[in-house]
Amino acid sequence: MKKFCIIISMFACAFTMEAQVYEYKVITSVESIVTSGLGRSRIISASEDRNYQDFTSQRTDGKSKKDERNKSDRSEIRVKNFEETKLLNFFNLGGIRFQNIAANDAVITSKINTMVEQGWELAFVTSGVESYGGKGDNGGIFITRYIFKKIK
Repeated sequence: MKKFCIIISMFACAFTMEAQVYEYKVITSVESIVTSGLGRSRIISASEDRNYQDFTSQRTDGKSKKDERNKSDRSEIRVKNFEETKLLNFFNLGGIRFQNIAANDAVITSKINTMVEQGWELAFVTSGVESYGGKGDNGGIFITRYIFKKIK
């Protein structure tokens, strides 16, 4: 009887150990760090899908055969249907505006909560900054990518 229970348990585990398949969605926030409030800040969410393989070429050392460059037109890659949510810039004429940062946090939190309510799970967050690049460059952006996943 003990062996029978062990065998049944092994079969039950085998059925539940299937790898789960997820779909992912990337939401991007772009927050301007341009002085005087002249920049644009937004949350961007694509409404169309793209298959990366349509725009990918395989490269080799180039000795055995000549590499072929992917000839995709930029207009084929470009997504024209997307959701754009306005955010406030970090700066205004008086300098850094902490109320704007708090407002952006509230709007971004609302977007994240909406995605979670729709069954998405926030899996990863990554960010980067492009800032002052020397004399004559008084601008920059703070970009954050929110990567969501849900079971297909």
